[in-house]
Amino acid sequence: MKYSTALLAAITATATSGTCAFQSAAITSSKRTTTTPPSIYPTNTALLAATLNDSSTQQVSSPTAAATGGKRKKTKAERLELASKGLQVHVIGLSIHHAQVEVREKLAIPESEWNEQSALITSTGQVEEAAILSTCNRFEIYFAASDPHEANARVMEFLQERSGLPVSVLRRNIFMLEGDDAVWHLMRVAGGLDSLVVGEGQILSQVRQCHLHSIEEDGCGGKVLSRLLNNAVAAGKRVRSETAISKGSVSISSAAVELSEHMCMKDLNLPFSEARLAVVGAGTMTRLLITHLASRGLERIAIVNRSMPRPMELQEQFPDVDIEIVLEDGLWDVVGRSDIVYTATSSPDYVIDKALLEEHGQDGGRPLMLVDIAVPRNIGSDSGELDGVKAYNVDDLKAVVAKNTAMRQREMIEAETLLREEADSFIGWRESLSAIPTINQLQERANMFRTEELKKCTRKLSQNDNFTDRELEAVERLSRGIVNKMLHGPMSHLRKAESVEKKQAALSELSSMFRLDDEQGARGRGRRRR
Repeated sequence: MKYSTALLAAITATATSGTCAFQSAAITSSKRTTTTPPSIYPTNTALLAATLNDSSTQQVSSPTAAATGGKRKKTKAERLELASKGLQVHVIGLSIHHAQVEVREKLAIPESEWNEQSALITSTGQVEEAAILSTCNRFEIYFAASDPHEANARVMEFLQERSGLPVSVLRRNIFMLEGDDAVWHLMRVAGGLDSLVVGEGQILSQVRQCHLHSIEEDGCGGKVLSRLLNNAVAAGKRVRSETAISKGSVSISSAAVELSEHMCMKDLNLPFSEARLAVVGAGTMTRLLITHLASRGLERIAIVNRSMPRPMELQEQFPDVDIEIVLEDGLWDVVGRSDIVYTATSSPDYVIDKALLEEHGQDGGRPLMLVDIAVPRNIGSDSGELDGVKAYNVDDLKAVVAKNTAMRQREMIEAETLLREEADSFIGWRESLSAIPTINQLQERANMFRTEELKKCTRKLSQNDNFTDRELEAVERLSRGIVNKMLHGPMSHLRKAESVEKKQAALSELSSMFRLDDEQGARGRGRRRR
C-alpha cells in the first residue's frame, strides 16, 4: 500500500528497522487504487515500535524460543478472566492489495486447519486469543493479548516458521494494526469495503466461518475475539441490507444478464422472463452466466458446444434448470428459435456475424439479441446492421460494470457510517470490561464490611438462648440482601456509562468514594471501630 509522506515518516520514525504496509484501503474505481484508509481512528504506531524493533527481531529469528522458554497455555476460564484485565485486539496479515502472491501462497492455511494453527499461536502463552482468516485474497491473524510486544513477536515467529521466509521479506508484505484500528479494519473487511470488488458477499461468509471456528471447542476465540467477530458479521449483514453496496453487477457475466434483462423489453418487446435463451460455449463464463440467470428464476436454456462432457457437467451442477445440449452442427437451429443468444467460446474467429446470419436466413427482421461476453469477440460488430438484430459486446458490458461500481462507491459513505456504529458498539463493550475489576473490588469491600459487622452481631445474638440457628441464618441473609441492594445502583451506573470518558470518571469516583485503592486504610478503620 502507498500512504501519505507524513504517515510514512511517522511509521519510519517509530519502527527502528523494517517497514510495514497498512491495509483497509478504499477501492475508488473499477481499477484497484492505493489510497489512505478512511479510518475514523488515528493510526496507532505503538504496535510497530513493539514489534519491529531489534529486540523483537531477535526473538522472531529464534524458532525454538517458544518451545524452550514458552509459558503454559492458559485454560479457557483463565482467558475469559484475562478479557476483563486489559486484553487489546491486534491484527497482523497481508492481502492482495499489497502482498506478493508468492508470500500469500506460503502463508495460506486451509479452513480445516484454522483452529489447529490458532492453538499453535496461543500455545506459548504470549497470545491469549487468536483466530485465523485465510482466503484466496487475504491472510489475517486476529489476536488479543495483554502484552503487545510479546504477542507480536510470537505471531511474527509463527509467520516466519510457517512461511520459511526471512523477517525482512515478511515486513515488506504484512500490515499491522492494533486497538481501535484493528476493530475498524475487520468491520471494513466484513462490510466488503476492503475487497477488490466493493461489496462482494463471499468475504462476509468467510468472516462468519472464522467466528464459528473461533467458538468451537478447540477454537481460541475467547471472550474478546468471539465478540468482535460476531459484531463484524452483524455489521456486514447490516451494510448489505441497509445500503445498495452489494447491488448491481460488477462482473462481466452478471453484467451480461443485467444488460439483457434491462434491454429485453426495448429490443425484443418481450419480458425477460418469457425470452427463450441460448448460450454458445460451455466453459467457466457459461457456468457463471447460468448461475446469475438461475438467481433470476431461469427454468430453461439451450447450450451449444463442440462436445458433450462440459454441458453434461453443467446439467449436474444446475439440476433445477432444464438444460438442452446441442452440438455445434445445430447452432443455427438454436439461434433461429431463440430470443437472446449469449456467446462465450474461446474461438479466435467469429461464431456469428452479418454474413453468417444472412446465410442462415436470420435477416428477416425477427427481433434477436446477441450478447458477446468472449474475448476475442465471438460476434462480428456488423451483426447489428441487420433489421431486428441488437448486438452487444464486452465494451458495452464494461460500461454497466463501471456504472455499478461507481454506484457502490457512492454507497461506501453510508456503509462506513453504519460500520462506525458497529465498531463503536464493540469498543464500548470492550471498555465496559474495565469496570469488572472495580465491581469485584466493590463487592469484596462491601462483603468484608458485612462479614465483620455480622460477626460482631452474631456473637451477641448467640448469647441469647432464645435465638435459633434458623433465625441467625435469616439475619445473615438479611445482611447480604441489604448489601446487594445498596450496590445495585453504583454497579448499574458503571455498566451503563455511555462513553469511555464517562465510564472512566465513574470508576474514579467510585474508587475514591469507597476507598477501593486503600484496602489497608479500610481494614484499619474496621479494626478501630471494634
